[in-house]
Amino acid sequence: MLGTFPPASKRWCFEWYYPNFQNDMWRIFGYLFFADKMHFVDTENKTFRLAMIKSFLAEKGIAIFDTALQIRRTKNTASDKDLEIVQPSDLDAMLKSLPDCKGVLTAGQLATDIFMRHYSIKEMPKMGQSAEFVFDGRPMKLYRMPSSSRAYPMQLEKKAEFYRVMFDELI
Repeated sequence: MLGTFPPASKRWCFEWYYPNFQNDMWRIFGYLFFADKMHFVDTENKTFRLAMIKSFLAEKGIAIFDTALQIRRTKNTASDKDLEIVQPSDLDAMLKSLPDCKGVLTAGQLATDIFMRHYSIKEMPKMGQSAEFVFDGRPMKLYRMPSSSRAYPMQLEKKAEFYRVMFDELI
């Protein structure tokens, strides 16, 4: 899974991926895999159950990283349109380190654009669909998923159904 970059740290509820309590990524995972969008949510402390999340992702073979190691915020938002990539991630090294990886999920337009440019993927997959590409001799798919941000105008359950299609193919 590749995203762009988290919001400013003042908005974080924990130090890890998708750290904003308003972001729905961990609710989407709970909904899909446990039929409970609150499965990974620590409501009392307004945070997520990080140890449970890490254990679950390791068990399922799901890796997470950012498409950029360093960004500059052009405005005081986490919106893709307000991010300038200063130092991109080494996507080739990342995929080489994951020899069993069959698919890459990008959540958000900027992450999708960066990945597509890097791997010369010509046609943008429709939301919830994939585009095939070859990396280091192995066939792979790029899955374009809706943003898990609540600013993205779609109900959590509808977003989750896009993710379900991908996970059904990969896991």
